[in-house]
Amino acid sequence: MKYQSSRGKYGAVSAAQAITMGISPDGGLFVPGRIPSINIETLKQMESWTYQQRAAHVMQLFLEEFSPEEIEACVNGAYNQQKFDHAQIAPLIELEPGLNIQELWHGPTCAFKDMALQVLPRLLTTSANKIGENSEIIILVATSGDTGKAALEGFKDVPGTRIIVFFPQDGVSEVQKMQMITQEGNNVHVAGVLGNFDDAQNGVKNIFTSDQIIEQLQRQGMKMSSANSINWGRLLPQIVYYISAYVDLCQRGSIKPGETINIVVPTGNFGNILAAYYARRMGIPIKRLICAANSNNVLTDFIRTGVYDRNRSFEKTISPSMDILISSNLERLLYELTGHDSQQVSQWMDELKDSGRYEVDETTHSQVQEIFWSDYATDAETLESITAVWNKYHYLLDTHTAVALNVYEKYQQQTGDNSCTVIASTASPFKFGSSVAQAILSPELIKGKNEFELLEALSVETAMSIPEAIKNIDKRKVRHHTVTSAAEMEEVVLSFLNIE
Repeated sequence: MKYQSSRGKYGAVSAAQAITMGISPDGGLFVPGRIPSINIETLKQMESWTYQQRAAHVMQLFLEEFSPEEIEACVNGAYNQQKFDHAQIAPLIELEPGLNIQELWHGPTCAFKDMALQVLPRLLTTSANKIGENSEIIILVATSGDTGKAALEGFKDVPGTRIIVFFPQDGVSEVQKMQMITQEGNNVHVAGVLGNFDDAQNGVKNIFTSDQIIEQLQRQGMKMSSANSINWGRLLPQIVYYISAYVDLCQRGSIKPGETINIVVPTGNFGNILAAYYARRMGIPIKRLICAANSNNVLTDFIRTGVYDRNRSFEKTISPSMDILISSNLERLLYELTGHDSQQVSQWMDELKDSGRYEVDETTHSQVQEIFWSDYATDAETLESITAVWNKYHYLLDTHTAVALNVYEKYQQQTGDNSCTVIASTASPFKFGSSVAQAILSPELIKGKNEFELLEALSVETAMSIPEAIKNIDKRKVRHHTVTSAAEMEEVVLSFLNIE
C-alpha cells in the first residue's frame, strides 16, 4: 500500500517512508491510498484474541510491507505488563447498560498518547532500517501536555534517535510540566514556549518545512521526523482501540455483531477522533462520532457551519490538552471526504494560513454532518459532570473525559439517540488532580493546598492510589530549564543539536 500527501505535491511513498518522514515535504499529511476493511466474521474471531493480537492484525492491514514478525515485535514490545498496569491494555468499563468508558490511560505516562507512543518508536526504527536510512532521526514534537511526556518516554534512549519537545510554558498542568522537565534520558531535550499550543505547533511545522534547517541537519547526518499525530505511525495504533472496543461490546453481549454504536471523543487536534473515523471506514458499525470540545470550540463551529475560523480568543481551560485552535488532522478528513482532492485541500490550508479561516463546500459539509456531531462544555459544566458521575457511579473522571460525558448528555437530549455508546477516556484523573479535586472535595480540604498536596487529598478521599508515574513527581530533579519565544524555536533546535 502506498501513502499519498494530502496536498498532492509530493509523490506516493511506502508505509516505511511515510512513518520515517513524519510529514510530507510539501507540508501535507500522509494518507493511505486505500482503506482496508474488516468484516463481521473477523470481528467475531477477534473476540477470543488478546489486545496485542488485535493490534497486530489491524496494523498489518495498513503496513503490508512489514512482516508479521516485525509487527508482532513492535506490538509486544509496546503493550506488556512492564509498561501497562492493566492486562487488557484498553479496558472497557460499563457505567450502566449502553454507556461505556474506554480507559486509554493505563500506560507509563497515564494518558491515551501512550497507546500510540509506545509503538511509534518501534515502528520508526523498523521503518528506518527497512528503507536503509542511516541518518540520526531527530523527533520534533509540539505538545499541549500529554503527547510530550508520552513521546519522551517512548523515545528515551532509543538508539539512532533524539527527541526535542516544545510545550506552552503556561498552558499545561503542573503535573504535565513536571513530567516533562524532569524527564531522564541521554537523547531528550525539552523547552517551554512563551505562547499557546498553536504557537508551538506552528513553530514545529515551520521547522519541518525550512529548507535551511533540513540542509543543516543533512550535513550533520540528521533527518527530522514527528511523533505528533501528523505522523501516520502515531495515528495507526489509535485505530486499534476503537475496533477493540467494538469487539469487547460484542464479546460481553452488550450489542449484537453488526449493531451500530456511537463513539464520543474529547477533541483538540482531531487525531483521536480521526482514528475512530478510520475504524468506521474499515467497516466498524459506528453510527455517529461525537466530537466533544471545551471552550476552544473551533471544531464544534466547523461541524455545525462548515466554516473553520481560528480568529477567536484562545481560552485557557481546565482541560488543557484540548486548548487548541488549529486542528492539524482535520486536513486528513477533508482529503478523504473530497475523494482525495489535494488541490482543494491545499487551497483550504493556504486560506487557513493566510487568513485564519476557510469554508468547505456544501457537499463536503453535508458529509461531515452525516458522520459527526459536536458540542462543547464550559469549565463549570466539566466540574459538574465530574461531581455527578462520582456521586452516581462512584467513578472518577479526568477533566477531558468529563467534557466528553457532558457533550454526550447534550447529544442524547437533542437527538433522543440511546444507541450503545463508548466514551474515550484520555487521561487518569490524577493527571489533572487539582481540577478534579475541586469537583469532589470540600472547600476545607482544598484550601491552602498546592496541586501536589491536592493529589494526596484526592487519593485519601477516593481510596484510589496515585499512579506511580505521577507519585512524588514534585520531588524529582528538574533537568530541563530552556524557555523560548516561538520565533526562536529554530535556534533552540540547532542549539540542542550542537549545530552552529
